[in-house]
Amino acid sequence: MTNPLSQPGRPGQGLPTPPSGWPIGSYPTYAEAQRAVDYLSDQEFSVQDVTIVGVDLMQVERVIGRLTWPKVIGGGILSGAWLGVFLGLILAIVTNTNYVSALLVGVLGGVVFGLISASIPYAATKGQRDFASTMQLVAGRYDVLCEPKTAEKARDLLARLAI
Repeated sequence: MTNPLSQPGRPGQGLPTPPSGWPIGSYPTYAEAQRAVDYLSDQEFSVQDVTIVGVDLMQVERVIGRLTWPKVIGGGILSGAWLGVFLGLILAIVTNTNYVSALLVGVLGGVVFGLISASIPYAATKGQRDFASTMQLVAGRYDVLCEPKTAEKARDLLARLAI
């Protein structure tokens, strides 16, 4: 019996495994780690031996604003209207009817759907979460690992990058 998560001939696919290799660099931001790997690539180093590993992971929630009923209702109307425009255009194409009436039906239906889908979850919080936010997964540092057979060469190349 075969594993449905694995694909023959494709390394790294399937179940998650811890990264392997020797550390060749450690950077405070992902952009710097990416720059190091890009530099290795520019030097024609075999970058398929390299892995960027985020260490000390943190989930960061950035608050972007306060939620109020007018904002929730307005957002529901806008998102529903956009959905309605899309559905109205599809309706007009499929039924071969008047585009204006199909768009109007789509927009009205989308607005109703948007109002319901935005208002019910907000009302369910009962004021316990009156803010909007975004979530990010970030690392405290980013280590660049390399397979042992080419790690020394990679370290030497990255030493030139720091100069």
